[in-house]
Amino acid sequence: MEVKVSSPDYPERDRELVMDDFLKRIECYKVTYEPLDPDEHDMNLSFIKVINVGRRFLVNKVQDSIQSKIVYYLMNIHVHTHSIYLCRHGESLHNLEGRLGGDSGLSERGKKFAVELKAFVKEHNLSDLKVWTSQLKCTIQTAEELGVPYEQWKILNEIDAGVCEEMTYAMIEEKYPEELAMRDQDKYHYRYPSGESYQDLVQRLEPVIMELDRQGNILVICHQAVMRCLLAYFLDKGADDLPYMKCPLHTVLKLTPVAYGCKVEMFDLKVEAVNTHRDKPLIKVRTPPPLSRRNSFDPLSTEYQIKRPRLYSMGNFSPLPVLPPPAFSSTRISKGIESLQRENSLDCFSTPDTGEKST
Repeated sequence: MEVKVSSPDYPERDRELVMDDFLKRIECYKVTYEPLDPDEHDMNLSFIKVINVGRRFLVNKVQDSIQSKIVYYLMNIHVHTHSIYLCRHGESLHNLEGRLGGDSGLSERGKKFAVELKAFVKEHNLSDLKVWTSQLKCTIQTAEELGVPYEQWKILNEIDAGVCEEMTYAMIEEKYPEELAMRDQDKYHYRYPSGESYQDLVQRLEPVIMELDRQGNILVICHQAVMRCLLAYFLDKGADDLPYMKCPLHTVLKLTPVAYGCKVEMFDLKVEAVNTHRDKPLIKVRTPPPLSRRNSFDPLSTEYQIKRPRLYSMGNFSPLPVLPPPAFSSTRISKGIESLQRENSLDCFSTPDTGEKST
Protein backbone atom coordinates (compact mmCIF):
# COMPACT_ATOMS: atom_id res chain seq x y z
CA MET A 1 0.00 0.00 0.00
CA GLU A 2 2.71 2.48 1.01
CA VAL A 3 4.84 1.73 -2.05
CA LYS A 4 1.99 2.32 -4.47
CA VAL A 5 0.55 5.38 -2.73
CA SER A 6 4.02 6.96 -2.72
CA SER A 7 4.63 6.11 -6.36
CA PRO A 8 5.10 9.05 -8.76
CA ASP A 9 2.51 7.31 -10.96
CA TYR A 10 -0.21 8.37 -8.51
CA PRO A 11 0.17 12.04 -7.55
CA GLU A 12 -3.40 12.29 -6.24
CA ARG A 13 -2.58 10.09 -3.22
CA ASP A 14 -6.11 8.69 -2.98
CA ARG A 15 -5.50 5.32 -1.32
CA GLU A 16 -8.66 3.58 -2.50
CA LEU A 17 -8.34 4.75 -6.10
CA VAL A 18 -4.63 3.92 -6.14
CA MET A 19 -5.11 0.32 -5.01
CA ASP A 20 -8.05 -0.22 -7.38
CA ASP A 21 -6.05 1.12 -10.31
CA PHE A 22 -2.98 -0.91 -9.41
CA LEU A 23 -4.94 -4.17 -9.24
CA LYS A 24 -6.30 -3.41 -12.69
CA ARG A 25 -2.77 -2.81 -13.93
CA ILE A 26 -1.76 -6.25 -12.68
CA GLU A 27 -4.52 -7.83 -14.77
CA CYS A 28 -3.26 -5.90 -17.80
CA TYR A 29 0.26 -7.11 -17.11
CA LYS A 30 -0.93 -10.72 -17.14
CA VAL A 31 -2.31 -10.25 -20.65
CA THR A 32 0.65 -8.26 -21.99
CA TYR A 33 3.71 -9.85 -20.43
CA GLU A 34 5.10 -13.31 -21.14
CA PRO A 35 6.75 -15.00 -18.11
CA LEU A 36 10.22 -16.45 -18.39
CA ASP A 37 10.29 -20.20 -18.97
CA PRO A 38 13.28 -21.77 -17.17
CA ASP A 39 12.35 -25.31 -18.24
CA GLU A 40 12.46 -24.79 -22.01
CA HIS A 41 12.79 -21.50 -23.87
CA ASP A 42 14.78 -19.52 -21.23
CA MET A 43 16.80 -22.28 -19.63
CA ASN A 44 20.08 -20.71 -20.80
CA LEU A 45 19.33 -17.25 -19.39
CA SER A 46 20.62 -15.99 -16.03
CA PHE A 47 17.81 -14.56 -13.92
CA ILE A 48 16.17 -14.55 -10.51
CA LYS A 49 12.41 -14.61 -10.09
CA VAL A 50 11.11 -13.01 -6.88
CA ILE A 51 7.61 -14.19 -5.98
CA ASN A 52 5.40 -12.14 -3.66
CA VAL A 53 8.19 -9.91 -2.35
CA GLY A 54 10.40 -12.69 -1.03
CA ARG A 55 8.00 -15.53 -0.26
CA ARG A 56 9.75 -17.65 -2.85
CA PHE A 57 12.75 -17.30 -5.18
CA LEU A 58 13.60 -19.02 -8.43
CA VAL A 59 17.27 -18.65 -9.35
CA ASN A 60 18.33 -19.82 -12.79
CA LYS A 61 21.87 -20.25 -14.15
CA VAL A 62 23.82 -17.89 -11.91
CA GLN A 63 27.35 -17.96 -13.30
CA ASP A 64 29.67 -15.39 -11.71
CA SER A 65 30.36 -13.43 -8.54
CA ILE A 66 28.45 -10.31 -9.61
CA GLN A 67 25.30 -12.32 -10.34
CA SER A 68 25.72 -14.14 -7.01
CA LYS A 69 25.95 -10.78 -5.21
CA ILE A 70 22.73 -9.62 -6.89
CA VAL A 71 20.95 -12.80 -5.77
CA TYR A 72 22.33 -12.36 -2.24
CA TYR A 73 21.15 -8.74 -2.16
CA LEU A 74 17.63 -9.48 -3.44
CA MET A 75 17.17 -12.39 -1.03
CA ASN A 76 18.04 -10.14 1.92
CA ILE A 77 15.61 -7.34 1.07
CA HIS A 78 12.47 -7.54 3.17
CA VAL A 79 9.46 -5.26 2.97
CA HIS A 80 8.40 -4.74 6.57
CA THR A 81 8.05 -1.81 8.93
CA HIS A 82 11.06 -1.36 11.17
CA SER A 83 13.43 1.33 12.41
CA ILE A 84 17.20 1.41 12.70
CA TYR A 85 18.68 3.51 15.49
CA LEU A 86 22.27 4.64 15.00
CA CYS A 87 24.49 6.39 17.50
CA ARG A 88 28.14 6.70 18.30
CA HIS A 89 29.56 5.55 21.60
CA GLY A 90 29.70 8.00 24.46
CA GLU A 91 32.54 10.49 24.44
CA SER A 92 35.83 8.64 24.96
CA LEU A 93 39.11 9.72 26.51
CA HIS A 94 40.71 9.70 23.06
CA ASN A 95 37.92 11.95 21.77
CA LEU A 96 38.87 14.50 24.42
CA GLU A 97 42.50 14.39 23.32
CA GLY A 98 41.65 14.52 19.61
CA ARG A 99 43.31 11.16 18.93
CA LEU A 100 42.31 8.82 16.10
CA GLY A 101 41.16 5.27 16.77
CA GLY A 102 42.57 3.45 19.73
CA ASP A 103 40.62 1.56 22.37
CA SER A 104 40.06 3.96 25.24
CA GLY A 105 37.21 4.00 27.73
CA LEU A 106 34.46 6.56 28.24
CA SER A 107 34.95 10.00 29.73
CA GLU A 108 32.64 11.25 32.47
CA ARG A 109 30.38 12.89 29.88
CA GLY A 110 30.45 9.67 27.87
CA LYS A 111 29.17 7.74 30.88
CA LYS A 112 26.43 10.31 31.35
CA PHE A 113 25.37 9.79 27.72
CA ALA A 114 25.09 6.05 28.33
CA VAL A 115 22.65 6.77 31.18
CA GLU A 116 20.63 9.13 28.97
CA LEU A 117 20.60 6.54 26.17
CA LYS A 118 18.99 4.05 28.55
CA ALA A 119 16.31 6.62 29.38
CA PHE A 120 15.79 7.23 25.65
CA VAL A 121 15.18 3.53 24.98
CA LYS A 122 12.72 3.36 27.86
CA GLU A 123 10.93 6.55 26.81
CA HIS A 124 10.35 5.27 23.27
CA ASN A 125 9.15 1.91 24.57
CA LEU A 126 11.74 -0.06 22.60
CA SER A 127 11.32 -3.26 24.58
CA ASP A 128 12.02 -5.56 21.62
CA LEU A 129 15.11 -3.61 20.57
CA LYS A 130 18.22 -5.50 19.47
CA VAL A 131 21.55 -3.88 20.29
CA TRP A 132 24.79 -4.26 18.33
CA THR A 133 28.21 -2.89 19.26
CA SER A 134 31.79 -3.15 18.07
CA GLN A 135 34.43 -4.98 20.08
CA LEU A 136 36.01 -1.77 21.38
CA LYS A 137 35.67 -0.55 24.98
CA CYS A 138 33.77 2.66 24.36
CA THR A 139 30.84 0.98 22.57
CA ILE A 140 30.72 -1.91 25.03
CA GLN A 141 30.69 0.43 28.04
CA THR A 142 27.90 2.43 26.39
CA ALA A 143 25.82 -0.73 25.82
CA GLU A 144 26.47 -2.13 29.31
CA GLU A 145 24.55 0.75 30.86
CA LEU A 146 21.40 -0.24 28.92
CA GLY A 147 21.05 -3.43 30.93
CA VAL A 148 19.91 -5.49 27.93
CA PRO A 149 21.61 -8.25 25.91
CA TYR A 150 23.79 -7.02 23.06
CA GLU A 151 25.90 -8.51 20.28
CA GLN A 152 29.51 -7.57 19.56
CA TRP A 153 30.57 -7.35 15.90
CA LYS A 154 34.24 -7.11 15.05
CA ILE A 155 33.39 -5.68 11.63
CA LEU A 156 31.77 -2.71 13.41
CA ASN A 157 35.17 -1.64 14.77
CA GLU A 158 36.35 1.84 13.79
CA ILE A 159 38.38 2.38 10.61
CA ASP A 160 41.99 1.25 11.09
CA ALA A 161 44.29 4.29 10.98
CA GLY A 162 47.42 2.12 10.66
CA VAL A 163 50.60 3.97 11.62
CA CYS A 164 48.48 7.02 12.49
CA GLU A 165 46.49 5.16 15.14
CA GLU A 166 46.14 7.09 18.41
CA MET A 167 47.71 10.21 16.87
CA THR A 168 46.17 13.66 16.63
CA TYR A 169 45.88 15.51 13.32
CA ALA A 170 48.61 17.88 14.50
CA MET A 171 50.93 14.94 15.16
CA ILE A 172 50.16 13.43 11.74
CA GLU A 173 50.83 16.75 10.02
CA GLU A 174 54.18 17.02 11.76
CA LYS A 175 55.33 13.43 11.24
CA TYR A 176 53.53 12.44 8.02
CA PRO A 177 52.67 15.66 6.15
CA GLU A 178 52.42 13.86 2.78
CA GLU A 179 49.91 11.40 4.20
CA LEU A 180 47.64 14.18 5.43
CA ALA A 181 47.87 15.93 2.05
CA MET A 182 46.93 12.75 0.17
CA ARG A 183 44.03 12.14 2.54
CA ASP A 184 42.66 15.63 1.93
CA GLN A 185 42.81 15.08 -1.83
CA ASP A 186 40.70 11.91 -1.86
CA LYS A 187 39.50 10.90 1.58
CA TYR A 188 37.28 8.04 0.38
CA HIS A 189 40.02 6.14 -1.48
CA TYR A 190 42.94 7.15 0.73
CA ARG A 191 44.32 4.27 2.77
CA TYR A 192 46.34 4.85 5.93
CA PRO A 193 49.75 3.12 5.78
CA SER A 194 49.16 -0.37 7.22
CA GLY A 195 45.51 0.64 7.75
CA GLU A 196 42.23 1.02 5.89
CA SER A 197 40.42 3.39 3.57
CA TYR A 198 36.74 4.31 3.62
CA GLN A 199 36.40 2.12 0.54
CA ASP A 200 37.81 -0.81 2.53
CA LEU A 201 35.42 -0.03 5.37
CA VAL A 202 32.38 -0.03 3.08
CA GLN A 203 33.31 -3.49 1.83
CA ARG A 204 33.92 -4.69 5.38
CA LEU A 205 30.48 -3.49 6.51
CA GLU A 206 28.54 -5.18 3.70
CA PRO A 207 27.38 -8.17 5.84
CA VAL A 208 26.12 -5.79 8.55
CA ILE A 209 24.20 -3.70 6.01
CA MET A 210 22.53 -6.80 4.56
CA GLU A 211 21.63 -8.04 8.03
CA LEU A 212 20.14 -4.68 9.02
CA ASP A 213 17.56 -5.07 6.23
CA ARG A 214 16.46 -8.38 7.74
CA GLN A 215 16.07 -7.22 11.33
CA GLY A 216 13.27 -5.54 13.24
CA ASN A 217 13.98 -2.53 15.46
CA ILE A 218 17.68 -2.38 16.20
CA LEU A 219 20.18 -0.02 17.86
CA VAL A 220 23.73 0.07 16.47
CA ILE A 221 26.29 1.68 18.79
CA CYS A 222 29.30 2.32 16.59
CA HIS A 223 32.01 4.80 15.61
CA GLN A 224 32.17 7.90 13.44
CA ALA A 225 33.52 6.36 10.20
CA VAL A 226 31.30 3.29 10.57
CA MET A 227 28.22 5.42 11.18
CA ARG A 228 29.02 7.47 8.08
CA CYS A 229 29.12 4.34 5.93
CA LEU A 230 25.81 3.03 7.29
CA LEU A 231 24.14 6.42 6.83
CA ALA A 232 25.49 6.75 3.29
CA TYR A 233 23.90 3.43 2.32
CA PHE A 234 20.43 4.28 3.61
CA LEU A 235 20.54 7.92 2.43
CA ASP A 236 22.09 7.11 -0.95
CA LYS A 237 25.21 9.24 -0.55
CA GLY A 238 28.22 8.95 -2.86
CA ALA A 239 31.95 8.61 -2.28
CA ASP A 240 32.50 12.38 -2.26
CA ASP A 241 29.97 13.04 0.52
CA LEU A 242 30.36 9.91 2.65
CA PRO A 243 33.64 10.77 4.47
CA TYR A 244 32.35 14.21 5.49
CA MET A 245 28.87 13.35 6.79
CA LYS A 246 28.28 14.86 10.22
CA CYS A 247 27.73 12.27 12.96
CA PRO A 248 27.96 14.16 16.26
CA LEU A 249 28.53 12.46 19.58
CA HIS A 250 25.61 11.96 21.98
CA THR A 251 23.02 12.07 19.19
CA VAL A 252 20.70 9.23 18.11
CA LEU A 253 19.51 8.94 14.52
CA LYS A 254 16.33 7.01 13.78
CA LEU A 255 16.18 5.65 10.23
CA THR A 256 12.86 4.31 8.97
CA PRO A 257 13.02 2.84 5.45
CA VAL A 258 9.98 3.96 3.44
CA ALA A 259 8.98 3.66 -0.19
CA TYR A 260 11.47 5.45 -2.44
CA GLY A 261 13.68 6.64 0.40
CA CYS A 262 14.43 6.66 4.11
CA LYS A 263 12.93 8.85 6.82
CA VAL A 264 15.48 10.33 9.25
CA GLU A 265 14.80 11.64 12.76
CA MET A 266 17.51 13.13 14.99
CA PHE A 267 17.46 13.06 18.79
CA ASP A 268 19.97 15.16 20.71
CA LEU A 269 20.26 13.69 24.21
CA LYS A 270 21.51 17.02 25.57
CA VAL A 271 24.83 15.78 26.90
CA GLU A 272 27.74 18.04 26.01
CA ALA A 273 30.55 16.46 24.00
CA VAL A 274 33.65 17.44 22.04
CA ASN A 275 33.27 18.04 18.30
CA THR A 276 35.27 15.42 16.37
CA HIS A 277 34.14 16.46 12.88
CA ARG A 278 36.79 17.66 10.42
CA ASP A 279 35.39 19.66 7.52
CA LYS A 280 36.26 19.03 3.90
CA PRO A 281 39.16 21.25 2.77
CA LEU A 282 37.85 24.22 0.80
CA ILE A 283 40.92 24.52 -1.44
CA LYS A 284 42.14 21.44 -3.24
CA VAL A 285 45.86 20.81 -3.41
CA ARG A 286 46.89 21.59 -6.99
CA THR A 287 50.39 20.12 -6.83
CA PRO A 288 50.21 16.45 -5.85
CA PRO A 289 52.53 15.26 -3.10
CA PRO A 290 55.63 13.26 -4.09
CA LEU A 291 54.00 9.98 -3.06
CA SER A 292 50.86 8.37 -4.38
CA ARG A 293 48.98 5.31 -3.24
CA ARG A 294 46.41 3.36 -5.22
CA ASN A 295 43.92 0.89 -3.80
CA SER A 296 44.62 -1.44 -6.70
CA PHE A 297 46.81 -1.57 -9.79
CA ASP A 298 45.23 -0.91 -13.12
CA PRO A 299 47.70 -1.28 -16.02
CA LEU A 300 45.50 0.89 -18.20
CA SER A 301 45.63 3.80 -15.77
CA THR A 302 49.35 4.44 -16.15
CA GLU A 303 51.73 4.71 -19.07
CA TYR A 304 54.29 2.56 -17.29
CA GLN A 305 53.39 -1.12 -17.27
CA ILE A 306 55.12 -1.82 -13.97
CA LYS A 307 53.17 -3.04 -11.00
CA ARG A 308 54.07 -1.11 -7.86
CA PRO A 309 53.67 -2.36 -4.28
CA ARG A 310 50.09 -1.97 -3.10
CA LEU A 311 51.16 -0.42 0.19
CA TYR A 312 54.27 1.35 1.29
CA SER A 313 54.83 3.73 4.17
CA MET A 314 56.81 6.92 4.56
CA GLY A 315 60.41 6.65 3.38
CA ASN A 316 59.87 3.21 1.85
CA PHE A 317 59.90 4.02 -1.86
CA SER A 318 59.35 1.53 -4.61
CA PRO A 319 62.56 -0.28 -5.63
CA LEU A 320 61.53 -0.02 -9.29
CA PRO A 321 62.63 3.36 -10.69
CA VAL A 322 60.77 4.63 -13.72
CA LEU A 323 63.02 6.39 -16.19
CA PRO A 324 61.90 8.11 -19.39
CA PRO A 325 62.73 6.09 -22.53
CA PRO A 326 65.81 7.30 -24.43
CA ALA A 327 65.27 9.25 -27.63
CA PHE A 328 66.56 6.99 -30.42
CA SER A 329 67.34 8.14 -33.96
CA SER A 330 68.46 6.33 -37.10
CA THR A 331 71.81 8.18 -37.01
CA ARG A 332 72.59 7.06 -33.46
CA ILE A 333 71.59 3.50 -34.29
CA SER A 334 73.81 3.52 -37.39
CA LYS A 335 76.83 4.82 -35.45
CA GLY A 336 76.27 2.26 -32.72
CA ILE A 337 76.17 -0.55 -35.28
CA GLU A 338 79.41 0.59 -36.90
CA SER A 339 81.09 0.71 -33.50
CA LEU A 340 79.95 -2.81 -32.65
CA GLN A 341 81.06 -4.03 -36.04
CA ARG A 342 84.58 -2.71 -35.56
CA GLU A 343 84.86 -4.18 -32.06
CA ASN A 344 83.20 -7.52 -32.57
CA SER A 345 83.32 -8.05 -36.35
CA LEU A 346 79.52 -8.44 -36.52
CA ASP A 347 77.88 -9.54 -39.75
CA CYS A 348 75.84 -6.68 -41.07
CA PHE A 349 73.51 -6.06 -43.95
CA SER A 350 72.30 -2.96 -45.72
CA THR A 351 68.63 -2.03 -45.89
CA PRO A 352 67.47 -1.68 -49.48
CA ASP A 353 65.71 1.67 -49.00
CA THR A 354 68.20 3.77 -47.07
CA GLY A 355 71.46 1.88 -47.33
CA GLU A 356 71.96 2.28 -43.58
CA LYS A 357 73.54 -0.64 -41.77
CA SER A 358 71.55 -2.65 -39.26
CA THR A 359 71.85 -5.89 -37.32
